[in-house]
Amino acid sequence: MKAVSLKKMGELENDLVEAFPNVNFIFTHGVSEINDHDKKDLDILFGYDGKLDEDFLKECPNLKWLAWYATGVNNLPLDYMNNHNILLTNGRGVHAKQMSEFIMAFILDDYKKMKVSFINQANKNYDSKLTGNRVSGEKLLFLGTGSIAQKTATIANAMDMIVQGVNTTGHPVDGFSKTYTINHLSQALEEVDIVVNTLPETQQTIHLLQKEHFEKMKDSALFINVGRGTIVEENVIANVMRENIIRQAYLDVFENEPLKPSNQLYEINNITITAHITGNGIENKQEVTEIFKRNLNHFLNKNALIENKVDPKTGY
Repeated sequence: MKAVSLKKMGELENDLVEAFPNVNFIFTHGVSEINDHDKKDLDILFGYDGKLDEDFLKECPNLKWLAWYATGVNNLPLDYMNNHNILLTNGRGVHAKQMSEFIMAFILDDYKKMKVSFINQANKNYDSKLTGNRVSGEKLLFLGTGSIAQKTATIANAMDMIVQGVNTTGHPVDGFSKTYTINHLSQALEEVDIVVNTLPETQQTIHLLQKEHFEKMKDSALFINVGRGTIVEENVIANVMRENIIRQAYLDVFENEPLKPSNQLYEINNITITAHITGNGIENKQEVTEIFKRNLNHFLNKNALIENKVDPKTGY
């Protein structure tokens, strides 16, 4: 059994070799460093490299399992993987820890007017009358009720927020006071103060949010996007914010990444931008590797996976 990494693992390399002496591990910096010999007979790819594409997978005829270290799989050649019965796992759950903290940081940054305080500091303006708002009692709606939303809901509930969600079927989720089906999205948007997108990219979610959805929201609404930038077309969110249809947006993901310096979103005052960093964490590699190890043990013994399986047909 040959397992080839898509990134260097540091001290974790020795851990893997010692834990699985019957596996031939090859550690690389990514697809450009994997030689033709290893491509032909590798069984497992693990790690992350944004350059992995269908052409590369076609050179790996023996590939049985891709253990993707990121959560999002939308840029992978999913149709090819599905047609060739390549198993897929991801880093779901690990990144939720960082992302839940970022979501709450965005909310508190906005509600406690921290940006205004920073501007006051830069202008040497000491405004002791500046008053923020409480998050207690605010209605928080998640588009998508998966691991990111659930982790954040735990924190939000502890702060006495009212947590609601939208998912495919409207099924109930622990920590959510109410859930809606995706068909009732417009109704769900009317009732809340904060909307957070955590949905993955699928054919059903691309450009799901249109201008009329933002018009359904309260004028005072806060919109946060940490899911996928394709949930809303760039020109739509730009115009929505220019026209002050809602009050504020925090965007970590974008339809076209990376943003060029000339991008219009940089010029809109009620948009706060972070550079797709909400899932970053120094602990990620080790924690995703622990999932990989548990899956690898099961794969070697039972030829099956037990955690974080992704269906290439749906992308989640």
